[in-house]
This record gives sequence, C-alpha cells and structure tokens, in this order.
Amino acid sequence: MDLSKSKVLITGGSSGIGYETAKLLRSQGAQVVICGRNAQTIEKAAQELDVFGIQADVSKEDDVEKLFAFTLDKLSDLNVLINNAGIGFMGSLVETSVADFTRIWEINLKSAFLCGQAAAKYFISKNTGNILNISSMGALKGFANGSAYVSSKAAMSGLTMCWQAELRKHNIRVTQVNPSEVITDFAVKLGYESVNPENKLKAIEIAQAIVGVLAINDIGFIPEINVWATNP
Repeated sequence: MDLSKSKVLITGGSSGIGYETAKLLRSQGAQVVICGRNAQTIEKAAQELDVFGIQADVSKEDDVEKLFAFTLDKLSDLNVLINNAGIGFMGSLVETSVADFTRIWEINLKSAFLCGQAAAKYFISKNTGNILNISSMGALKGFANGSAYVSSKAAMSGLTMCWQAELRKHNIRVTQVNPSEVITDFAVKLGYESVNPENKLKAIEIAQAIVGVLAINDIGFIPEINVWATNP
C-alpha cells in the first residue's frame, strides 16, 4: 500500500512498539491515531509524534466504540488497524489468581477482538483494509510462569487465522507479528532485567517489520512474521 495515503489506528501507542511504529509511519506521511489507558501519557505522546491521541481502554466495548468514532472523525477514513495494546504477567500456575488470568486475557485478547471486529465491519464495507495483531514468540512456545500471558498470545494466533480465512475475500490483509524479547518498559514493569540488552531487539526493529508488511503491494500479504535478535 501507499504509506503516504495510509490512515492508521494503533492501540497501545504511547510507548514501546506502538510509539515507534506511529513515529515511523508518520515520517512516511501516514495519518495516525494512537490510544492508551493513561490520558496524560497519550496526550504527551501524541504531541511528540504529531498524531491524534485519545484515552481509551480497548478491553471495554464503550471505549472501543468511542475510539473508532474519534478515529473516523479525525482521519475521515481508516485502512489500517494495529492491535498493539497488551500487558505482561509472570506467575506460576498455582499462584496465578483467576482475577489476574482474566485481566491479562481481557487486555491482551478481548481488546484485539473488539477492535478487530469494529475494523472488520468498516473494512468489509470498503472491500479493503489491513489488520496487524502484535503478539509474541510466546504465541509459539510456552515457558515457565507464563500461563496467563502465553495462553493469551496463543489464542491471538487463533483469532488471526480465523480472520484471515473470513476476511481475505474482502481484500483485507491480516498479519500477526511475533517479536522475541524487545527492550521496552514492558519488561521493566514486570521487574524483569534483560541479559545482554545491547544484543536484544529494540522497538524500532519491530516498527520496521510492521511498516515493511504494510508497504508491499496490496495484491500480496504476509500471514505471520517472527522477529528474532541476531545474537541475543
């Protein structure tokens, strides 16, 4: 697609992968809306990036409805949804509470479902569109203490494949992006200290992969992309 004509909604756009993706797309002429749960953080990021920003908790139906109304009002159209909102969680099987498990699934998966559903309705009406689900290598391989997080990301793979099967006939491209470890505030909030961070992926590398997926001609699409550090 022509990135200079793209009109993009990025959830979880105030920091990390979402922020760098908005920055890179904006540098190529795209019009962008970002959202996040913290109003002050989103306002600050929107000003820095020269994009539109709105506070929204995309795990809530009313907020998603408000978000899409805002996006269409500001951009007058939409042709790309990037489902990037998500949080991490580490806890053993026996120590993870039902409340924590449910919270991770609602923020990581329910939000993608709600936004994907809203975008699909609009894209089907236009017979074109792009949905990118930002997941994790955890979608492909589990690890100790990852029950809540990994299962939410594995379920996103199921969503992505179903959407590909349903939406391809409407010229809607659906791609899942699975980064390996990325140095962002995501890990810091979990109290996790990376080993050899200089050799790990940064958010800009994932942003470059996302933009590359979007930039190819509309006749083709990439179903899934796994992004690894060369020598972590």
